[in-house]
Amino acid sequence: MDICDLAPGYIRAIAPYQPGKPISELARELGLEEAGIIKLASNENPLGVSPLARRAIEAAIADLARYPDGNGFELKQALSRRHGVAQECIVLGNGSNDVLEMAARAFLTPGLEAVYSQHAFAVYPLAVQAAGAAGVEAPARDFGHDLGAMRRAVTAKTRLVFIANPNNPTGTLVRPRELEDFIAGLPAEILVVLDEAYNEYLSDDFKSDSIGWLKRFSNLVVTRTFSKIYGLAGLRVGYAFAAAGVADLMNRVRHPFNVNSVALAAAAAALGDSDFVRRGFELNRAGMRQVTDGLTRLGLDYIPSHGNFVSFSVPDAAGVFQRLLEAGVIVRPIASYGMPRHLRVTIGLESENSRFLEALQRALA
Repeated sequence: MDICDLAPGYIRAIAPYQPGKPISELARELGLEEAGIIKLASNENPLGVSPLARRAIEAAIADLARYPDGNGFELKQALSRRHGVAQECIVLGNGSNDVLEMAARAFLTPGLEAVYSQHAFAVYPLAVQAAGAAGVEAPARDFGHDLGAMRRAVTAKTRLVFIANPNNPTGTLVRPRELEDFIAGLPAEILVVLDEAYNEYLSDDFKSDSIGWLKRFSNLVVTRTFSKIYGLAGLRVGYAFAAAGVADLMNRVRHPFNVNSVALAAAAAALGDSDFVRRGFELNRAGMRQVTDGLTRLGLDYIPSHGNFVSFSVPDAAGVFQRLLEAGVIVRPIASYGMPRHLRVTIGLESENSRFLEALQRALA
């Protein structure tokens, strides 16, 4: 017998997460010059790293021989000051994926269930499956979360519900009042994980008072990340806010030193760089108009997005994706999300958006 056959069946059945194609990989595959490739596949910040974070990174390099602060005191302190949440209610992760998985490991076991939406972030079913629990996919409505369908999917076995707001890869948003009512209507023994990775791209009119809700809902976990508007995707820093008891359980399954010292320093500095965040927000808003106007001119339907990306429908999505690659433009196919006719493109710099639209027009021809 192969030793691998002795691993649990639910582990052997996992289909690993497929990230966006790196620039270096495309260059090797097609013999292209890396400098001529633009990557609009992974929802990264086209402005790069904040100046304050860059300076913190340079200063932190001197102490790389030391282990990082396993409790992340300075970053937790900065988050606590910014959001008014006690430090014992904060969990740090190696990206927000890490804290999503902590919630699953802390609250799910074989025989239990977790509910998430169709077309929602791919990490949810992976985290559930890795815990040996069963994932229940509720049907979407107009590519977004149908909270009514999700409530109907809840059973006596349900222990966790994932909600992405805004959702990736569709960019759809659940309005604050609807979301609050949904959480209030769930049994208190069901943990709600509200994934707000793209929260900073929302205008104030669309933002939920999710952190304020923590005072009312002890079964709520709010997760966020420094990978998007803060420009630290390569350092992997995420965090969660939760009731102290829930945060304590999540920290019990957290790997020691899961956030490295450079990442901790950079995140604490980036949190204070409000000018960089403002520029990222404004660039994204202008770029979204540029890209969606271009898609409309090309006669393509798209899903109105509240993130820093937009998913659009295109004939022969696989073929168009390949032709864009050959033109040195990387976007994201999302057939694995049950959307085989769609591609997702990240909003880039004005010049990158223009090049994408020009390449797309040629690819369609």
